[in-house]
Amino acid sequence: MLNRVRSLGARLRRNVLLVVAVVGVGILVPASVSADTTISQGYSTTDKLSIGSLVSLKDGTSDQVVATSSSNVNSLIGVVINSDSSLLSVSNGSSDQVQVATNGVASVLVSDINGPVVKGDQITASPIKGVGMKATNNAKVVGIAQDSPANSNSNQTYTDDQGKKQKVTLGEVPIVVNVTYFYAQPDKTLIPTAIQNLANALAGKTVNSLPIIISGVIFIVTVIIVISIIYSMIRSSIISVGRNPMAQSAVYRDVIQLSALVLGILAVAVIAIYVILTRF
Repeated sequence: MLNRVRSLGARLRRNVLLVVAVVGVGILVPASVSADTTISQGYSTTDKLSIGSLVSLKDGTSDQVVATSSSNVNSLIGVVINSDSSLLSVSNGSSDQVQVATNGVASVLVSDINGPVVKGDQITASPIKGVGMKATNNAKVVGIAQDSPANSNSNQTYTDDQGKKQKVTLGEVPIVVNVTYFYAQPDKTLIPTAIQNLANALAGKTVNSLPIIISGVIFIVTVIIVISIIYSMIRSSIISVGRNPMAQSAVYRDVIQLSALVLGILAVAVIAIYVILTRF
């Protein structure tokens, strides 16, 4: 009787372990599959789009796409892939359509305009149509790079915001497609945000810390000099008039000369600060 009870207990434990194993596999396998599953949708297009191109919805439409660039990045929806690369795809039956991955893992064309792309970088649109780049500022992104670019030996020229031609290197990098907005963390700096924003507004660009510090020193020194001159001018004028009331004309002449000197110092300081902020 005791042996039968032991045998029944052992059999029960084996059955329980088997059930637990089956349930665990049933949970883990779909999770692992879904992480790499690529989902795509068919969109019509009149552009010649390469595999790996970033695409955006065409203005005023919901079923047509065009190559993405910095000008239409806010309409970014995904990456062009092969029609047989998606486990789940939706097609509209049109002959001029492309499959656009909106989820999963896909290869995307990238450039080094914002620096070399490495694993973990957010990928956004670049000035080159259909080609991505590393996101360094707040922008809409297509996903996260899973590796460094492969075949990064293709060179191309583009025109930057200042009208100058720049050479870039292109390559392909696998990304986890997840179209969302990326908010860059502000760089840690000694410069207060208000002063940094003021310097950026005056220069029309992002200014480094060193030019701001130099400009601040010039400003402080200028203020000290101007205050000293004004104080000396007022004090000497009062003393001169008190000692000799008939010397008012000479005092007024000195005041005008010192005022012109103060304005000249302020003008030189302002020009120096502007040059430092814009040129360095």
